[in-house]
Amino acid sequence: MRRRALRRFRVWFAVLAPLALIGAFWLSLPSAEPLQRANPSTTALIESRFARNHRRNQHWVRLSEISPWLKQAVVNSEDARFFQHHGVDVVETGVAIEQAWEGERVRGASTITQQLAKNLWLGDQRSVWRKVREYFLARRLETLGKDRILELYLNVAEWGNGIYGADAASRVWFGRPASDLLPEEAAVLAAMLPAPRKRNPRHPSDALRKRAAEVLDLFVVYKQLAPADAVDARSRMQGLLR
Repeated sequence: MRRRALRRFRVWFAVLAPLALIGAFWLSLPSAEPLQRANPSTTALIESRFARNHRRNQHWVRLSEISPWLKQAVVNSEDARFFQHHGVDVVETGVAIEQAWEGERVRGASTITQQLAKNLWLGDQRSVWRKVREYFLARRLETLGKDRILELYLNVAEWGNGIYGADAASRVWFGRPASDLLPEEAAVLAAMLPAPRKRNPRHPSDALRKRAAEVLDLFVVYKQLAPADAVDARSRMQGLLR
């Protein structure tokens, strides 16, 4: 009788212990709900940078005050299926896993929602545990809706040393508010995102020029810019990145 009770206890413990750990993990994650109504005063990424750099240039603006060109450029280049997935792009994640398995250079598979989760709560830490937390936090952020996620991301993204958000970036690099960005300027800003402290429009590297041209071409691919207009934008871009 005692052996049967002990076996039963072990079975229940094996079932309930993992569930309790998962529940505790879920409850330990920060809530996204306050972000529905208020903008964050800071982010984990900003705080990690602040320890090394005391400058902070950031102007919060509504999504409607950001040029459609920048919104399109960022979605096109960073997360083309942004409006279709639920925080994690399983297609891109599968491709990244396959590349890693075959020993190829792995391209980034993080969605805009995952990047926002990392910026807000995880900073620049790198670990498997961070990726696990990022996954669940991205799912929480999705409850805010796509427009709010994009608004938050474009206001906290890093665009240079001490420069955060689209409006500050637009004013620093191009002398105009984010609402007035032209296609070629938006393409340059989107091209900076993978390496915002290394890619400088005033001292453009070959990597920045190449990526900005690719982002500009995506406007044509997605039929957001007519080919003739893209030719003019490329010409203006060459003047920007001399």
